[in-house]
Amino acid sequence: MTQYISITGGASPVDFETAILSGRAPDNGLYVAEQLPKISIDQLIAWKSMTYTELTFEILSLFIDRSVISEQDLRELIENSFKSFSHPDVVPVDALGSNGDIFIQELFHGPTLSFKDVAMGFVVNLFNFFLKRKGERMTIMAATSGDTGPAAANACIGKETLDAWILYPPELITEEQVRQMTCITAPNVHAVSVAGCPDGSDDLEQLVADLFADKKFKAELNLSSVNSINWARVMMQTVHYFYGYFRTVDQVGEQLDFAVPCGAFGNLCAGSMARKMGLPVGKFIVATNENVCLQRVFEEGVFAKLPIVKTPSSAIDITIPLNFWRHLYYATGENPEKMKQWIGDFDKNGKVVFDSETHQALRDGFVSTSISNEETLATIKQVYEVEDYLLDPHAAVAVRAAKRLKSEPDKVKTLCLATAHPAKFPDVIAEALGFIPDKGRHASIEAAKQLKERIYSFDFEDMHKGVRQVMRNPAN
Repeated sequence: MTQYISITGGASPVDFETAILSGRAPDNGLYVAEQLPKISIDQLIAWKSMTYTELTFEILSLFIDRSVISEQDLRELIENSFKSFSHPDVVPVDALGSNGDIFIQELFHGPTLSFKDVAMGFVVNLFNFFLKRKGERMTIMAATSGDTGPAAANACIGKETLDAWILYPPELITEEQVRQMTCITAPNVHAVSVAGCPDGSDDLEQLVADLFADKKFKAELNLSSVNSINWARVMMQTVHYFYGYFRTVDQVGEQLDFAVPCGAFGNLCAGSMARKMGLPVGKFIVATNENVCLQRVFEEGVFAKLPIVKTPSSAIDITIPLNFWRHLYYATGENPEKMKQWIGDFDKNGKVVFDSETHQALRDGFVSTSISNEETLATIKQVYEVEDYLLDPHAAVAVRAAKRLKSEPDKVKTLCLATAHPAKFPDVIAEALGFIPDKGRHASIEAAKQLKERIYSFDFEDMHKGVRQVMRNPAN
């Protein structure tokens, strides 16, 4: 049976169901698969022509034992998770016009127009499936820098086994993203605004961690998380790397580079895992904005908390990328003692300086660059005018990074991940272009502007006490 273990080694191995419902391990570490599956070239060739849902079933079956979820139930969970996607390919790939070596994978055709929908719908359906089977109810939490929250809130609508609490920093995300959470009327979904967070969603991630560490509170509410700390989120995101690869390369075995806009590192951690499983990746381009925590990790070997910088690509305005720890675990020999030491050093000092051997291991196959606010806006404008394609600001970060760091010679293609629909960022689009074209609008975003909001509001100073109180006694 496939087992799941904590990266810090302080908990017994568990099965898939336990790892998912728990969110974090009892030692507060992140769960990972004890062993990643290995996929042969022959398997990849057999998978190349599959639909996205067919491919998802094949890959997830490598992580989920039939004794935990039957074949029929898994197929149904997958099918139900993508019913509401607007594109038949779920996550289609397009060539970027005149750039014959740069491609875009559109991950934003789900109900909240973000790549978070790709994994979140399935994860919430998993929770609901397991809890219905156990006859239990659970409270799930998510802190968001923009897109996780709407995806989680939407996926939880009407789930009879779940209460969802979504925390967001109102100053650092768009009104469009806020309304995707606050206009939901389902009584089991609660949007929580926390104003004045100096480190944005990182402060809210810390609040979630603190609530998990409060064993009495956690047990009282049967608490779990659907943030990217949950193994199922990262596992599910490996699939779009395989699918994107198959839709971009001419033949299996050809190398493909990926350019990924990076914040919490969950998406890129999944890509790194896909390569370890056997996907022929040339290199990963770590595309950051002016929040350069990850840039410093890969270029200097220093992992440090820095003051947050507000940028047009707000969903990756993150200074503590939690899934970096999972990547570090797999990249450096899967040593829980080292992980415990590194995480302890970071918690104590706010900084870890890696030795040269560790630095080389964690950056193997990765290159990184930071894209300025001005470059982000200029890329949106240039690509729209030249290619008639409208990038959201996060995809613009990836495309700019790809052009800067492309392989030479240019025979290696680069697939840039477009993680959100531009309609979620109208102010940025208007600043870049001087107007908002039709491609920068979406019917669901326009409709939400007319709906009434339902919000719990707190300030940073009182969030620990206030959020606890309202979660115990919600006012629906």
